[in-house]
Amino acid sequence: MEEQIIKTEYSDVMQKSYIDYAMSVIVARALPDVRDGLKPVQRRTLYDMYELGIKYDKPYRKCARIVGDTMGKYHPHGDSSIYESLVVMSQDFKKGLPLVDGHGNFGSIEGDGAAAMRYTEARLQKVTQEAYLGDLDKDVVDFIPNFDETEKEPAVLPVKIPNLLINGADGIAVGMATNIPPHNLGEVIEGVQAYISKPDITTKELMKYIKGPDFPTGGRVVNKDELLSIYETGQGKIKIRGTVKTESSKNGKDKLIITEIPYPMIGANIGKFLNDICTLVESKKANEIVDISNQSSKDGIRIVLDLRKNSDVEHLLNMLYKKTKLEDTFGVNMLAVADNKPETMGLKEIIKRNVEFQIELTTRKYKTLLARELDKKEVQEGLITACDVIDLIIEILRGSKNIKDAKDCLINGNTANIKFKSKASEKSAGKLCFTQRQASAILEMRLYKLIGLEIEALIKEHEATLKNIALYEDILSNRSIMLKVIKKELEAIKKEYAVPRKTVIENAAEAVYEEKKIEEQEVIFLMDRFGYTKTIDTAAFERNKEAVLSENRYVFTCMNTDKICIFTDKGMLHSVKIIDLPFGKFRDKGIPIDNACNYNSSEENLIYVTSLGNIKNRQLLFTTKMGMMKQVDANEFDVAKRTISATKLNEEDELISIDIMDGNQNIVIQTYKGVFLRFMSEEIPQKKRGAIGVRGIKLGKDDYIEEIYKFYENTSINITYKEKEISLNRLKIAGRDTKGTKARV
Repeated sequence: MEEQIIKTEYSDVMQKSYIDYAMSVIVARALPDVRDGLKPVQRRTLYDMYELGIKYDKPYRKCARIVGDTMGKYHPHGDSSIYESLVVMSQDFKKGLPLVDGHGNFGSIEGDGAAAMRYTEARLQKVTQEAYLGDLDKDVVDFIPNFDETEKEPAVLPVKIPNLLINGADGIAVGMATNIPPHNLGEVIEGVQAYISKPDITTKELMKYIKGPDFPTGGRVVNKDELLSIYETGQGKIKIRGTVKTESSKNGKDKLIITEIPYPMIGANIGKFLNDICTLVESKKANEIVDISNQSSKDGIRIVLDLRKNSDVEHLLNMLYKKTKLEDTFGVNMLAVADNKPETMGLKEIIKRNVEFQIELTTRKYKTLLARELDKKEVQEGLITACDVIDLIIEILRGSKNIKDAKDCLINGNTANIKFKSKASEKSAGKLCFTQRQASAILEMRLYKLIGLEIEALIKEHEATLKNIALYEDILSNRSIMLKVIKKELEAIKKEYAVPRKTVIENAAEAVYEEKKIEEQEVIFLMDRFGYTKTIDTAAFERNKEAVLSENRYVFTCMNTDKICIFTDKGMLHSVKIIDLPFGKFRDKGIPIDNACNYNSSEENLIYVTSLGNIKNRQLLFTTKMGMMKQVDANEFDVAKRTISATKLNEEDELISIDIMDGNQNIVIQTYKGVFLRFMSEEIPQKKRGAIGVRGIKLGKDDYIEEIYKFYENTSINITYKEKEISLNRLKIAGRDTKGTKARV
């Protein structure tokens, strides 16, 4: 076969491939289906447990078995994603309605991970079995081939409640993400019933039933008035606060007890919350707090803050709301897969889609049930008729040579191959016309069925079948009756599984917190040779001036409202507020500078330390080991971030010097091999902090810059190099980026 080369625009191929990949992730991995509210991995895990018979009233089975079976049959994307999904579906602090009953260590609200799947066990919850998987045997959903077409799996589970709202969802796809809060089961069912009764109901009217999110961790939603807009558009931000109680003791000391946390705080954020409080205490912004204890257990959250006597509790609470995660936001984006495409939906649209799905499920369910009842009716009528002529049937059976002849006589009245005792019997047999199914049932019928009571039971069963047929036909032919059936099923689920609301919905005043203004004063910054830093007042400095200067590497005056700028050889700038450094006596030890900012003394070295106020509106001269130089406006380092890149460096280069420049000065570069180069600073251009700079000197092989000197014209400056005194002002002025002059020693 001749080879064919198809010429295609590369961008078109990439675009198509990327879109195909994106849609695969969106539809088949990351987003839930609006109908059952489940992602594919969740749906497949639950179905596999159903197939394995791991029901709520059966013994637990190892999670490793469930994960392995799911991966082998339905979800070939790795065991970790399946097990993680299984764990989350069992965690009552993440799901409003857990779908899996876990046995063993399935993690904690404080972020502890679950034990390995070989140690834990699981089974289906009763509600999952009844409301999520109950009608799978009634042909209510389509089954599709699995990944290798060796098994069949449901395209969607026949979930009878809006799981998308009840359990919420979160997931990150390609270019989009979903984040749906959980809601109260009873309220959602009431909302669905209200929609069924009044399809043109407004979102505002629906919110009389569904008041807002109901998070498993409780807490308080404090922007009630914004919920209507969120539920209409499917997008917005919900503000959540933890629940805090105040306890007073006889000695006048209060305690703040946090009993419920905002939903986004679950996991590692609880530890971060405690660290944030500690930071506030250490920085003396929360002096009211004298002790913090986390007394949380399996019974619930209990974080206790012991306060000083006569503390301003309201002020402290407002600070915690503003400065910690005690008040947080839940970003709502109600995105789900509908009709095989992602769609952002409001509350009413999700309920509408769910009701349409329920109607489809109910229609298919009762069609299946009707077909089964019609089959039963046919067989029952055949058996009842057979009981009326049982003597004739027995005669036919005894006179037949084989089952084929007997069956042919029962169905077609063919008596040719059958011996009868009389012509009357033969004539009666010729009138028989049972159906194929009836004939098979008659031939399979056992003799005890001919007992009088058994015949009566058969007749009653037939009457019940006729009633069921009439009922199912009414349901299928009358939409209002079908909707009543759906509402009745929902009511039964609500009655058995609804629980009281945990989250309070209210409008609360915005937390107002103003930091106390710092009384501005002049202080002296000290850093010793071991990197310990502190600040002292100017009076203490004057009293101990000689000792201060001899014992410290960096000493300078600054304002306590200023920031310290720490430049390192890696070209980084670390900032720390002076107010965050200890202020005290000269002989106080201070704290390591590593603890006050992101500087790491084991990985980088200090090059220059100063305050932002000392360099503001001035030019800084940067010099690197390999000879790159530039002038930078110091105002570029007045940033909010604690760590930024101060300059760009070439590979294997490092920063060796930063100097403050005042006008045009003489610059002298001294290299390791004793080469000196003098030129004017105006030859060094001003650059941005993100630039590398220009070359200051042409270095010889294995040489590098060791020192930088600067001085004004007509100034005498002498240095000692290898025991020989050199007058820098006598060096010949050359140009930047030349080789320089070798010192004679």
